[in-house]
Amino acid sequence: MASGFFQEIEKIRYEGEDSKNPLAFRHYNPDEVIMGKRMEDHLRFAVAWWHSFAWEGGDPFGGPTLERPWHPQDDMGRAKMKADIAFEMFDILGQPYFCWHDADIRPEQGNYADNLRTLEEITDYIGEKMQVSGTKLLWGTANMFSHRRWMGGASTNPDPDVFAFAAATVKSCIDATHKLGGENYVLWGGREGYETLLNTDMGAELDHMGRFLNMVVEYKHKIGFKGAILVEPKPQEPSKHQYDYDAATCIGFLRKYGLEDEVKLNLEQGHAILAGHSFEHEIATATAEGMLGSIDMNRNDYQSGWDTDQFPNNTPEVALAYYHILKAGGFTTGGTNFDAKIRRQSIDAEDLIAAHVGGMDICARGLKAAAAMIEDGGLEAALADRYAGWSTEAAQSMLSSGLDEITARVLAEEINPQPRSGRQEILENYVNRFV
Repeated sequence: MASGFFQEIEKIRYEGEDSKNPLAFRHYNPDEVIMGKRMEDHLRFAVAWWHSFAWEGGDPFGGPTLERPWHPQDDMGRAKMKADIAFEMFDILGQPYFCWHDADIRPEQGNYADNLRTLEEITDYIGEKMQVSGTKLLWGTANMFSHRRWMGGASTNPDPDVFAFAAATVKSCIDATHKLGGENYVLWGGREGYETLLNTDMGAELDHMGRFLNMVVEYKHKIGFKGAILVEPKPQEPSKHQYDYDAATCIGFLRKYGLEDEVKLNLEQGHAILAGHSFEHEIATATAEGMLGSIDMNRNDYQSGWDTDQFPNNTPEVALAYYHILKAGGFTTGGTNFDAKIRRQSIDAEDLIAAHVGGMDICARGLKAAAAMIEDGGLEAALADRYAGWSTEAAQSMLSSGLDEITARVLAEEINPQPRSGRQEILENYVNRFV
């Protein structure tokens, strides 16, 4: 039975590029075949439970603006109402997946035993709804940043009792994810960092964080969880400095603690921007090392210095992100999670639907552009041409030589290279043909 919250909004349909309907897909056609695979299977869309249903519309200067019947989120009755509304929205949008933190789906009880009890109760309830709807869990995670107990970190906290509470919390969330058939488990450490080095033993904190993540991997194998374990980079906010700064930092951390074959990355557009990178840079970094797991799709306001988590609307940015994803073979267990929230003034139920429709369309448009570039082969041909010199026998043998041998060759052959154009503008113009 419909709740009435979505005011009888009908299921969103694909109507094509000429549609003027704000609640119709113009580019996202789930059954359209792109590079031999259905569009839905390429993109693997997921709704973020925290932004779409748990967020109340507050900001640092004002309280909630989104008056929802399931707010405040302080009892199990409202938690179940929230789940009912969520699955109504999944049905309207045709969403194949969703993602959650434990604190999004159950009320905070203040102690571990009651948090565990309510988590088990609500995931049983969600599991029943999943069987009916067919919508699956892309990933689960633990919120270890909102409650005051986490103010000094979770696995990096100076208090070992907080470390213990964090370990138990993650165990419960992995168990819940496993029970619901989740395809990944994510750890994002918003408080795993520091506000000041004056009170921080960085070496000890990094070691504790590394051991904690090894415990997670050990437990995954113990219970037979087949999904991927993912970590999510972000340089700051809420902490002044977070240890999972960006993709390269995470990869170095994983290698230091022997986790490079066990853990991959969940990359977010907004976090890439905060780290001073583009999204395609972070994706290319991860794919170069075989460590791309999944993505959180959103955007930041480039006039603001914080993580605004807006829905994507920039086709060129999205196309280049999917270009690198497709070039690496596409998602396996990962997908496209909309870690994005409607604006504080967008208070209607229709706004929530329209935001996802627009985001899904932009991603579909970007995917089609990325696939067209790959099939055309122009960028790959330009790369092959630029690096062609390295395919010669002399160039390859140089890599196994020493400085003395290379210097002798430079003198003997009178090597005096001249610069060659990087052709950046030509390549940018090429990309613009597709987007």
